Amino acid sequence: MKFYRLFLAGIVSLSSGLLLVGCANTEYGHTSPYHPGPVVGKAVGNAAGVVAGNAAGLGVGVVEGAAAGVAAPFDPSYHMVRHWKTETTSDGRVIQVPVDILVDKYGRPVDMPAPTGNSPLSPPTAPVK
Repeated sequence: MKFYRLFLAGIVSLSSGLLLVGCANTEYGHTSPYHPGPVVGKAVGNAAGVVAGNAAGLGVGVVEGAAAGVAAPFDPSYHMVRHWKTETTSDGRVIQVPVDILVDKYGRPVDMPAPTGNSPLSPPTAPVK
């Protein structure tokens, strides 16, 4: 039983020591910056890292974009804007009739009839003053 405690204490001290030692070196590399081999090697390594990072980013972007594109038609949320239209009945009364307009997430009218069954109507215009 004492062996496990000793083993655990040794692992904790070793891992904390490795963490502190890893932070001590702030140099970019351990080779001479005056020789062409290490300089070219660092440049090629950086270029390869940039290319690999951009390729991975492209792949992730394509997958996320495809997932958003596939999910968009199945989004059940919509927003309705009610516009009141003034009509005159056959007996001369003036009444207000509600007209629902389906809009997208940016507030633009969608070019289709509203799911409430109203006939499609152009978006309301601002009243003339």
